[in-house]
Amino acid sequence: MPMINILHITYDMRIGGTEQVINNLISGADKQNFSMSVLCIESPLGPFSEPLIQQGIQIHQLNRKPNFDFDLVIKIRKIIKEHDIHIVHCHQYTPWVYGALAAFKQAKVVFTEHGRFYPDSSSLKRKVVNPIMAKLTDSVTAISQATKNALVTYEFLSKKTIKVIYNGIKPLQVEDKEVEELRLKLDISEQTIVLGTVARLDPIKNHPMMLKAFKAALNNHPKIKLIIIGDGEGRAEIESIISELKLQQNVILTGYIPSPKAYIALIDIYLLSSFSEGTSMTLLEAMSLAKPCIVTNVGGNPEVVIDNKTGLVCPSDDQYKFSDAMAKLIEEKELCSSMSYAAKQRFEDTFTTSSMVDKYQKLYKNLVGGQ
Repeated sequence: MPMINILHITYDMRIGGTEQVINNLISGADKQNFSMSVLCIESPLGPFSEPLIQQGIQIHQLNRKPNFDFDLVIKIRKIIKEHDIHIVHCHQYTPWVYGALAAFKQAKVVFTEHGRFYPDSSSLKRKVVNPIMAKLTDSVTAISQATKNALVTYEFLSKKTIKVIYNGIKPLQVEDKEVEELRLKLDISEQTIVLGTVARLDPIKNHPMMLKAFKAALNNHPKIKLIIIGDGEGRAEIESIISELKLQQNVILTGYIPSPKAYIALIDIYLLSSFSEGTSMTLLEAMSLAKPCIVTNVGGNPEVVIDNKTGLVCPSDDQYKFSDAMAKLIEEKELCSSMSYAAKQRFEDTFTTSSMVDKYQKLYKNLVGGQ
């Protein structure tokens, strides 16, 4: 089969789930059949570009101007022609608009929606524009059924044309020695039950609710700690709540950790309290390490975590139900153990990099084969 040249178009390669998916698609690609490159419509590139550059992957960096930038369409089209691109894979809405226009009658177009803003909304402009965009697009994919439903409801795309392909990651590998060294560093005893999360400190992640729920659980279970891994604009508010609830001795704020796998391995119960999610990559990482998870019933969370089997699913922004879920897994050791096994099994069955890569590569081949 002739080499298929694919150009991934995204905003940038900063830290996030979309960028990790692009990295995984490229690193997991069949190099005999697929040649991949990346185009960022904004700058700076961000840290997720570094492993790609080390692999010799070409990254085009453009600087989108405010409002609609028609020059950007011309620049992208020139790159498509010069590099004989067969498929333009657009990640998120704005890259889709520019990529689809630039690829008109020049390359096949794939649009992947990775997540939604909270609260979700629509507009008359999108009601007019998106059906036209759909005609310029050969395949639309969503990372969860919830995301697919949002595309239908808020973006006016046809349900029958959208395919769900779940995100996939490589399972985390952590040595016991790494975990024990971290436990000593953080001064956490073997008897302490550790709850934790990895997420940017952003209002959408709803850390305040998590902290209030943890405070309630702590009242009856004094031998627990909460580790919050990440940084962001919400840090000051989170620090204030920790102080207000007098949780300084029981909550650890680590800041940004480039590779937090030892922290995830140290955690006994993984938490995700978001108002909105697509398919959380850190949730998948926790499941790959056999962690039972407590999540809010938003976005792709209830598709990833099977309630009462691989974890517990709680109503959004309900600190009381979230706290009850913490208490349940703290107290019921056998349930926690069975959920650990089931979480890892679900990850291996559905959310591996190889599963995701295989599905996208079949899609790419079908598109090019249909020319």
